[in-house]
Amino acid sequence: MESTTNPASLSYSAEATLTKAPVVQATAVLDPALHLEACAEALEQSLKRSAQCPAGFPDACPDAPSDAMVREISNDSIGFKAELQIFLSTFFTIFLAEVGDKTQLTVLLMSAESQSPWVVFLGAGAALISTSLFGVLLGRWLSTQLSPKTLETSAGLLLLGISLMLGWEFFNSLA
Repeated sequence: MESTTNPASLSYSAEATLTKAPVVQATAVLDPALHLEACAEALEQSLKRSAQCPAGFPDACPDAPSDAMVREISNDSIGFKAELQIFLSTFFTIFLAEVGDKTQLTVLLMSAESQSPWVVFLGAGAALISTSLFGVLLGRWLSTQLSPKTLETSAGLLLLGISLMLGWEFFNSLA
């Protein structure tokens, strides 16, 4: 698949893979679901055209997709550059959020007390991977149940509520 990337949208061309197929565009910011849907649509159109070909005569229909083309489109994701961008964005966001966090301080203290830093590292790593997996699975499920706008608004209201509760506790402790 040939792709071009700009900040506002991702465009994918099925012409490079399926000859005589229409250009397929999926407008989204790093949305693999839209991309796969567009590829599936292009594949379906190509398969409809190839259904008119005589059975056992692939040379009679040059625009019929080969098995390799079908696998490539079916298994294609949003592209390496887009996936790398998502990975790096996630890594740096979580890394910066965790620097100096209570988790890091707890690991620091446990490592100093236990005299087994590698065991503490492995335990902390397993715990962070588990909580991250839970967050990813919950986020994936919530994205199927709620619209992105509702999910974003709900998360913002939840964080605002937590901030207000912490502020209330702080000001009450001063009095």
